[in-house]
Amino acid sequence: MAEEKGKSIIVVGGGISGLTTAVETAEVGYEVALIEKNPYLGGRVTQLNKYFPKLCPPNCGLEINFRRIKNNPRVKVYTLAEVEKVSGSEGDFEVSVKLNPRYVNDNCTGCNACVDVCPVERSNDFNFGMDKTKAIYFPHEFAFPVKYVIDDKVCKKEECAKCVSACTYKAIDLKMQPKVITLKAGSIVWATGWNPYDATKMDNLGFGKYENVITNMMMERLANMTGPTKGKILRPSDGKEVKKIAFVQCAGSRDENHLAYCSFICCLASMKQATYMREQYPESEVIIFYIDIRAPGRNEKFYKKVQKDEKIRFIKGKVAQIEEDPQTKELTVIAEDAVAGKKIHEKVEMVVLATGMSPVTRDAKIPAGVSYDEDGFIISGSNSEGMYAAGCAKKPLDVYSSVQDSTAAALKAIQSLVRR
Repeated sequence: MAEEKGKSIIVVGGGISGLTTAVETAEVGYEVALIEKNPYLGGRVTQLNKYFPKLCPPNCGLEINFRRIKNNPRVKVYTLAEVEKVSGSEGDFEVSVKLNPRYVNDNCTGCNACVDVCPVERSNDFNFGMDKTKAIYFPHEFAFPVKYVIDDKVCKKEECAKCVSACTYKAIDLKMQPKVITLKAGSIVWATGWNPYDATKMDNLGFGKYENVITNMMMERLANMTGPTKGKILRPSDGKEVKKIAFVQCAGSRDENHLAYCSFICCLASMKQATYMREQYPESEVIIFYIDIRAPGRNEKFYKKVQKDEKIRFIKGKVAQIEEDPQTKELTVIAEDAVAGKKIHEKVEMVVLATGMSPVTRDAKIPAGVSYDEDGFIISGSNSEGMYAAGCAKKPLDVYSSVQDSTAAALKAIQSLVRR
């Protein structure tokens, strides 16, 4: 990568926002270093089943961006990478990046022989722990770069080394070590993304205590053909088909004890997931407990379409408690019906919590001079010239809005170089 002063841009975060920023910048002639902490690019979007506005699988849009990156020599991708230190100023930043070992080199052909012989299993974080992979694994079916990775937290390394013996391409190197590199850039874009809010912090809703209480992102994986159940929406406790399900809105959002703000996407996500249920199980019943339904812009049409389904009920009222029958594992949702003015008890087979969007920077601050608002989102350009935030690092956004915001961030980063 060219490191001429003032001609390079560093993008931190390889989700949809970081990808957009990187390709838009590189395609007008600037060198870009794209830094991603995961072993693959695509971020949270890769975990979705469908996304707005077209309700199509995200892999199509991601594949286009991956192709743009592969075909553009100006983009240098670093996965399993973390920014450790930032120094300098606009036009002349110096960034220390730690590269964690993948233990798999470029000889990998994806033949799967290593996985077949690996005796160690790990919880699959891509599917939120709902299934397992081997210690050496391919991150997910559409992962880019197309390369296996070893989880060094569970791998027995030289004590086992069966994968090394099985690999005829000499693609596995168990002696790989972390290393630190230094990159120079004229501007930096922080596209660090978001995490689902930790639902275990809401004791009354039963997540982590009752198997059949899941989160909205877990629901996306259940409905996905590449997910733990191959697209079948099944109860985690016994694998049975779900015929009655409840969605609990604002699970942690708009709550001063958790996330004080609206997470923007949750209402539409639950309505989308209600359609997953209705399409897969035509006789199924869906209940959506909400405080206020928010469907900004053109999404109002989708809301009205969902409302017309007689098998989907909207109940305005906050959920106070979720209880489980230990014998049947069925759940009782205890809530107020604000319209009827009474407390209700609804028995269902599964509950989906619409957990909010928590910025990654809420818990893991950036090693640079940036400012944050009271909720942990980055205040773009507030403290240090030449550093900008993009997408959900700034505020809760859907995919469409994140792409727009990231294009704007690319322009700002370029302007930062031009000024210098």
